[in-house]
Amino acid sequence: MKISQTAIITKIHLIISVLIVIPVSLVYGFNPSSEFDIDLNTVDEHNFFKAIMGLYLGFSILWILGIFKANFLKMALISNIIFMLGLGLGRGLSWIIDGTPTFGYQFGVFAELFLGVYGIWALRLNHHATTNS
Repeated sequence: MKISQTAIITKIHLIISVLIVIPVSLVYGFNPSSEFDIDLNTVDEHNFFKAIMGLYLGFSILWILGIFKANFLKMALISNIIFMLGLGLGRGLSWIIDGTPTFGYQFGVFAELFLGVYGIWALRLNHHATTNS
């Protein structure tokens, strides 16, 4: 089975997103203190991080559907753009208001913004490819 160059270009950032977001979601949900300076003390705090885990996993499922099923691709691209730009802009705002975060979070800002902008480009490319075929 030959995969077209357009399919690779429009889906590669979804694959990268899934490969990053699923492990991060599991850390958020089950052991956030292993990677972050966070000490959860209440059930509500644990509940909050499990909810974030569920949100991340839910988006990841949609992106996986977009990778393998053409009728989910546009929805996957749009949700990935909103997810990544929302995270990147929120972290960027925190950087400005709260101060410089650790290197991992700094990298995250640029990676999320890159994936969001790449998603916009991929969505436009996908739209162009579907309207010209």
